[in-house]
Amino acid sequence: MPLSWYINRVRTMTAPEIAFRFGQFLQKKREKRTQVSLQPAATLQALPKKLLPHNSAGIHNDTTTISIFGLDFDYSQPIDWHKDISSRRRFPMTFAKDINIRTEQYGSAKHVWEVNRLQFLNLIALRYKATQDEQHLRQFQQIVSSWIEANPYLLGVNWYSNIEVNIRLIVWFFCWEILDVNTLMDQDAVFRSFVEKQWIPAIYLHCKYSHENPSYFSSANNHLISEYAGLFIAASYWKFEESALWLKEAKTGLEHEIQVQHSASGVNKEEASEYIQFITDFFLFAHVVGNYTHNAFSDAYREKLKAILDYIFQLMDVQGNIPYYGDEDDGKVCIFSPDPHMDNFRSLLTSGVVLFKEAAWKTKAHGFDTKNQVLFGDAGKEQYDAVKATENSFGSRFYVDQGHFIFRKQQGRQEIYLHLDAAPLGFLSIAAHGHADALSFVLHVDGQPMIVDAGTYTYHTEPDWRSYFIGTLAHNTIRIDQRDQAQSAGPTMWLNHYEVKVVEQTIDEDIEQVMALHTGYQKMGVIHQRHVVFDRQQDTFIITDRLHINKPRSRQLDMPLHLHPEVKISQKADCVYEIIRPGARTVEVTVDPQLAYTIVHGQQEPLLGWYSPSFQVKEPTTVLYGQYVMENSSTLDSATLVTKIKVLETS
Repeated sequence: MPLSWYINRVRTMTAPEIAFRFGQFLQKKREKRTQVSLQPAATLQALPKKLLPHNSAGIHNDTTTISIFGLDFDYSQPIDWHKDISSRRRFPMTFAKDINIRTEQYGSAKHVWEVNRLQFLNLIALRYKATQDEQHLRQFQQIVSSWIEANPYLLGVNWYSNIEVNIRLIVWFFCWEILDVNTLMDQDAVFRSFVEKQWIPAIYLHCKYSHENPSYFSSANNHLISEYAGLFIAASYWKFEESALWLKEAKTGLEHEIQVQHSASGVNKEEASEYIQFITDFFLFAHVVGNYTHNAFSDAYREKLKAILDYIFQLMDVQGNIPYYGDEDDGKVCIFSPDPHMDNFRSLLTSGVVLFKEAAWKTKAHGFDTKNQVLFGDAGKEQYDAVKATENSFGSRFYVDQGHFIFRKQQGRQEIYLHLDAAPLGFLSIAAHGHADALSFVLHVDGQPMIVDAGTYTYHTEPDWRSYFIGTLAHNTIRIDQRDQAQSAGPTMWLNHYEVKVVEQTIDEDIEQVMALHTGYQKMGVIHQRHVVFDRQQDTFIITDRLHINKPRSRQLDMPLHLHPEVKISQKADCVYEIIRPGARTVEVTVDPQLAYTIVHGQQEPLLGWYSPSFQVKEPTTVLYGQYVMENSSTLDSATLVTKIKVLETS
């Protein structure tokens, strides 16, 4: 990494964090000198007691591929555990913490890690449970043995990140339960030898690594949640000498992080909507294991989990779509279905119905899936079936405490839905997964995304594309003088965070409104204020942007509206455009005549007009792109731009 990256990284740290990082540096030096092999066998005090329901369903599916960032990965073939399946480059077998993952020298670490999360092992275990075919058990054993042999402790990129270590622990917990390993060990001497000589020592080293490499201070985001969850589940289940200590620390950590990483109303502070399902699974799985082991979490933990699930429910449109904001990387804690389109947000609502008996949530759940069958068994399905879904129409919901505003008018399956982002840039000093998207909005009509967030596409590879997708121009807000609202200092690091202030907000029967401003351009002498008014009777939004200017000079304003790739646009009159998508009512957009508008599609120089529906996937899309040059702002103390968006009645 360039020296500037390290300088900027230090700028994000407090004095206690610098001391902590120095301690990590010394630990790294010690580990490099005295790498621990897998040979010292860790001893379980006793085999774990079975926790999950005995009647958990198996699946019989002969598919041996899973989708990894749009690529088919066949886990029935020999696996090179250090190769990036996208670039075909290979990471070196050197000391893990010396490997630089922030360049493209060895390819994409994300692709390598996704394979090494071993989540397909759950599918093999479920297939064995359904068929009792020994070949599936041998396949499982062979893959785990291969991974252990190819990944000596602290060697290679798969020991680089603690989040990956803990996901493997959680996957192995579910596999042990689904396979009923205790019974298999009594019946199969070969399998017993594999468990005792390879698997248990590997589990121990994963626990050891998890405990010794916490993500504290400015890195204490979803990584720390994963570390506490993985260690809590593992220490609840496998009883090593240190398990009592690990369990206590992990439980205390989870109780703390569920509170500090969410607002009072359950909104996650990382400002990355797709990450919510990922983070919530860690809390859900730990909660379930705590209940099964008679080590339940507090009422405050349970109530915050309920609030998180309710935010998921409210964030969904009538068809269950979640609007993008911030990063997304297709991350899952565990997979229990080979279907790449399995919706984990809906699955979480199913879990919520079982745990909290919330009838409204059932309207957006997708039935009792395999994941919930594994967690709760037939008794859980009976509880789920006993809850009668309510078919009520739902209204707007304003989360003022974290700056998310959901305008909604729903009548049956017809719905007008606008999400306004008046939230902070992200969580902690680096705001790792936030985007420079203050006061951006998205619009869904009748469950169809129309005006959208551009998405994410990449993290540590293709830096030009990373800069584009996280930048202000890729969002439906105003960019000034071709600068982002905050300064990106690396793929997942921001400097000069803006502040967002909600000036006014009202919900009533006819008119709903939010007025907010941000300080991202304050040093340039400009404050951007956006006022969104929803006229529920007219199905119309009036969006008024006011720029308060106190430093005279010419200004260039960019104001894009990103359309979903399936949306068609046509100009009907001066400043009037129609946008149409099958399955939704037509939307009429009237733009401010002060801006010069063009329609851009998949532009390369400069980048504009791209959409990323999932990680490492991008496609051209249409942008209604407005530009405005204020030649002499010295005569102005403010400039006002008005955009009108109206949902038309079905003809």
